[in-house]
Amino acid sequence: MQSIETHGELVEPEYQQVSVLIADDHPVYRSGLRILLGNVDRLRVIGEACTGPEALAMARELQPQLILMDVNLPGITGIEATKSLANRHPDIAVIIVTMLDDRETFFAAMRAGARGFLLKEANSDEVALAIKIVRYGGLAFGAHASRWVIDHLTKPQAAGKPFPELTDREREILTLVADGHGNAAIARTLGLSIKTVRNYLSRIFLKLRFVDRTEAAVQARRAGMGN
Repeated sequence: MQSIETHGELVEPEYQQVSVLIADDHPVYRSGLRILLGNVDRLRVIGEACTGPEALAMARELQPQLILMDVNLPGITGIEATKSLANRHPDIAVIIVTMLDDRETFFAAMRAGARGFLLKEANSDEVALAIKIVRYGGLAFGAHASRWVIDHLTKPQAAGKPFPELTDREREILTLVADGHGNAAIARTLGLSIKTVRNYLSRIFLKLRFVDRTEAAVQARRAGMGN
């Protein structure tokens, strides 16, 4: 069970239902999350999106107060969708709900403008508490993420890294690409699924505007990455 922590002053909003949009590409998980939220007072699911572009379109059309957003969405990632929403619809709060329990994903989500970060193992009470905290104006994430924040604030950050716009995990994957490893080998080395590796590569290519894997490997080696 996750331990949800509050960050920010809680100010009681007006008594009203909270409209929620679910954005996840797995229909079974969407269905389960809708059922879970149906047991929580004052929450109303108003739509479900299965891709990043669909999440943005439905956010514009339905204007939910809050979106529960997966990271690995087809089209554009949940991180990119969150960043777009923060720029265009800052009144719509986003809580990232993911299976990726790593600090790079957490910091990327928070930099993009997410107001919360939950693992998919969260139960109804934890999801309801996170939504309540975010609706009150605070930030909601687990104790493990709090430790990452403390480490980030108290430990000196490494300087001079190539491609500073990448997270540490993305840079790690790009290094393996520079060494000529395929997706399956990268997945085995880092203990990730092949789908997760593909999603990371999509984000890397998008951030660095690489056309394909060959260009990524060449540019990475020019930047001093790889063995």
